[in-house]
Amino acid sequence: MSGTDPAQGNFAAEFIERGRQAVARGDWKSAVTSWIAGSNAGSLESANLVPTAIPSLRTQADAGDVDAQALLAGVMLDFMDDSALPTVFSYATAAARAGHPAAQRTLGLMYRTGRGVEASAFQAETLFISAAKAGDSYAAFNLAGMHVSGHVRVRNHAECLRLLRQAVEGGVTEAAAVLGDRLAAIDEDAEALSWYLHAAQRGHIGAMFASGCRYRDGLGTASDPVQAVRWFLAALDSGKGDGIHEAIQLAKQGMTDEQIRIAGQLASCPSGAEMLIQIVHRRGD
Repeated sequence: MSGTDPAQGNFAAEFIERGRQAVARGDWKSAVTSWIAGSNAGSLESANLVPTAIPSLRTQADAGDVDAQALLAGVMLDFMDDSALPTVFSYATAAARAGHPAAQRTLGLMYRTGRGVEASAFQAETLFISAAKAGDSYAAFNLAGMHVSGHVRVRNHAECLRLLRQAVEGGVTEAAAVLGDRLAAIDEDAEALSWYLHAAQRGHIGAMFASGCRYRDGLGTASDPVQAVRWFLAALDSGKGDGIHEAIQLAKQGMTDEQIRIAGQLASCPSGAEMLIQIVHRRGD
């Protein structure tokens, strides 16, 4: 078991190269956007490149470029220490007043967490609503989180689900896992499983484990030990150790070696399947 995804590493390298090509064109906004994507894919090299764009972004931001102001505020909030918060607030406020949804989201995060400003759930909600209405997927996710935690003026389950679906459609994988949790809580098991699988297929470890449990227990689907072990092995290969205990229990309940190997192939973890077979046979001695 490698614990890493080679495809993810390839994506990160691609983002790094895209960023460098953008720098060669003098397009620092595209460069930093690519490097942030590489950082999100797990590349430390890409993460280290992001701050190198700050001086050039700042020149553009100071010249009144609203996109640069919004991007710079987000970069400084995520990649610099708290000494940068007054500058973050300044750029985020300027761009938010101009109606930039990403800046509204950044400013909303500051009010939500109390970083650099006095915490205000009211201000955070207002800013997230504006950004989400403008199509910002992460703002929709953040606002849904406020509904989950009860830090909105009027808690609304249906609105929470709508916001989570908006976030998923915008590519926020974590939102699919949370949507699964919210639906599971009201026994909408079939739809909950569909969202867990959506997140699991995109690398969300918790959703992998949840999918395995649901296939094991027949929640929202027929019980399927092969699919259950598939997702337990995938979770294990991605770093969630609980998966091995669950997989062993299922394998001991009558799964054949062939079934375990099929599960390993589906999980892209054949070595994990062989390890499981060895464990089961050893315990059966």
